[in-house]
Amino acid sequence: MIRVALDAMGGDVAPEVEVEGALQALASLPQTFCIQLLGPAAALEAEVDKYPDADRSRIEIHDAPDIISMSDKPLQAIRRKKKSGIVVGLELQKTGKSDAFVSAGNTGAILAGSTLLLGLHDGVERATVATPFPTATKPVLVLDAGANVDCSVKEQVGFAYLGTVYMRDILGQANPTVGLLNIGEEDGKGNTISREVNRALKQCAGLNYIGNIEGRDILAGHSKFGHVDVVVCDGFVGNVVLKFYESVARLIFGLVRGKAPDILERADVRDAFQILDYSQYGGAPLLGIKGVTIICHGASTSNAIKNAIRVAVQAVEAGLSSHIGAEFASQEALAST
Repeated sequence: MIRVALDAMGGDVAPEVEVEGALQALASLPQTFCIQLLGPAAALEAEVDKYPDADRSRIEIHDAPDIISMSDKPLQAIRRKKKSGIVVGLELQKTGKSDAFVSAGNTGAILAGSTLLLGLHDGVERATVATPFPTATKPVLVLDAGANVDCSVKEQVGFAYLGTVYMRDILGQANPTVGLLNIGEEDGKGNTISREVNRALKQCAGLNYIGNIEGRDILAGHSKFGHVDVVVCDGFVGNVVLKFYESVARLIFGLVRGKAPDILERADVRDAFQILDYSQYGGAPLLGIKGVTIICHGASTSNAIKNAIRVAVQAVEAGLSSHIGAEFASQEALAST
């Protein structure tokens, strides 16, 4: 049985949304996992009691009375709030009592806690937030999506390998293509570090690198060099793109609802909009740590929480963390020969 620890106090409407999403996951996903709810025990018991049909045999409640707010300084919060859902959940995984951690809480605290408590695989410079972007065809994985604002050449090369393993393990791409987000497709385009990253990626063994891509290629899912599976960038650029992308779906939906609301009654139109719904992807994996952490949007719906749990279970079943460790070990071995 896979054990998924869920920070039930992380989101904007906690714990209602988290508990509802957890119970949706228990009811609709394969029965290969149990949920460990983390938060003030009495409040969580009261919330679960609202669902008399819930499968209580697959629910554990772990008391975590401390709350890490979005305004808390990440490292300080991890060190001082030892009984928060983030720390308790990661400690469970560190001690072998849990297999994955999911939270819609303070991203910086989740990153800091995962790095400090679980550690990084040898060869990984920094953990990275990898966000799946919906497109008209297949999802495109963008990393880093905001965890690391300033990134070195080596770190961005590491992102390419991390994204490649994730696309193979979780999204079933046998030989994922990698593109570097830049202001032009030609090798000479970009700032100094972008040009250096491009040169470094061209020399990397085991990567299916297709070269520079532009922002328009993300939504299209392809560039003139072919389909794109993994998009590499620093966290500053990645987070700007992510926030802009989120606004595109809202804009399109708002325009249609305002100008032609009847169209939204059509099943095919609803299906088309569902492609742009981030909640279908649940959360963003934190890649590079020795374990499984899924980071959700603070405004996550219960559907997003449910799907984040699904992604966490998939990551454990696929052996994602061990595969990342093996990938970087092989790269270290190649570099030393």
